[in-house]
Amino acid sequence: MTTAPLRKDAARNWERIVAVARDLVDEGTPLQLNDVARRAQLGVGTVYRHFPTAEALLETVATPCLEALAAHGEQALADDNPGRALAGFLTRTIEAQVTDTSLSAVTAAPTDALPRTTELKGILRSVGGQLLQRARDAGVVRPDLTSNDLVPLMCGIAYAANVHSAPTARIETARRYLTALLEGVCIHY
Repeated sequence: MTTAPLRKDAARNWERIVAVARDLVDEGTPLQLNDVARRAQLGVGTVYRHFPTAEALLETVATPCLEALAAHGEQALADDNPGRALAGFLTRTIEAQVTDTSLSAVTAAPTDALPRTTELKGILRSVGGQLLQRARDAGVVRPDLTSNDLVPLMCGIAYAANVHSAPTARIETARRYLTALLEGVCIHY
């Protein structure tokens, strides 16, 4: 089933809503659809027609980042060096976690509001699992490391980088922490 394209005014409203939501998320302000409507200078009904819940809006804000990570993961699968492919994917993932404030909440949510979010999260889990399995099969990471281990380790790195560094140093700090993690779990990469 395809959806009809939005009228020009509706498309402008959608873009304005998403831009305001992005600003609020970047400020660390919880998304409330009434607040979004007020800041976007739109009626509350207009916001609700586009996004029935704050979760749907937050997932929409996070979608470009999720899509970019999924595309990078697919490219990493083509790398013939399993250790480098895994390290590159984890690096890109940790960079996204510390630069896109919408990502952590969306990836940690137990349920998704949008089918696209579910699809993208599934792709990321699958790609991450494949990259880890390839690295294990090549003997470049610890054989007991599992995908279930990587998720909390990556979340821990993102949390530590966000808490223990200035905003301008978060990527550098996260990369340093990830390097320390990789040196602990990898034989070489």
